[in-house]
Amino acid sequence: MPNDTFDFKKFSIKQDKCAMKVGTDAVLLGAWVSPNDSKTILDIGTGTGVISLMLAQKTQAEILAIEIDKESTEQAKLNVAESAYSSQIEVKNISLQDLAKGTNQKFDLIITNPPYFIDSYKSVGATRTMARHSDSLPFEELIDCVTKLLDTKGKFCLILPKNEAGIFRKMAELKGLYLSKLLRIRTKPDSSSEKRHLMQFEFKETEFSESTLVIEENESRNYTQSYKSFTKDYYLNF
Repeated sequence: MPNDTFDFKKFSIKQDKCAMKVGTDAVLLGAWVSPNDSKTILDIGTGTGVISLMLAQKTQAEILAIEIDKESTEQAKLNVAESAYSSQIEVKNISLQDLAKGTNQKFDLIITNPPYFIDSYKSVGATRTMARHSDSLPFEELIDCVTKLLDTKGKFCLILPKNEAGIFRKMAELKGLYLSKLLRIRTKPDSSSEKRHLMQFEFKETEFSESTLVIEENESRNYTQSYKSFTKDYYLNF
């Protein structure tokens, strides 16, 4: 399969103009999130548009996908236009900060696969650096914008590496967003392979539910049945 195109069961993603290609994190988040009866969804930093398209496959909600990088915005617009979900998704070239300043709209569901490298080495490629590092969207600003844009009964979902997830959770709670659902991702069965946390936050404080998903059975990269079931609505091979 050419690297410039990623084919899913019900849509295809062109990604030659995007700094960040389709990756496991985005697919995990898109597969995990349950829109339920959401009428409006905000996808922050949509990139190729993959998460918006994954959600459009399982909901009738109106989706606003925002992206700060112009080339990625154009790529996402193309991917949406060529899909069966073009009437559901609007792609805009705007930062989250500017959106929060310029609208009073509230969203039932907000999702993001955010930049998360806080104090690590920055790569030479400017657009890839922006997509990977939190400089353009620090956690505190992300949380502040989400608390403004999220409906009082809404849900906010994101994926982060384990360490950054712990930092983010503490910051979110200080702003009145509380963890209600947690999925721990392990690449292999041993606990040391826990790499990602998928988190759902709400304004109400409740006892959160948590579970674990293991991606690979062993060193031979055989996928677990759980992972296949988790992503079967999207991946061609499952």
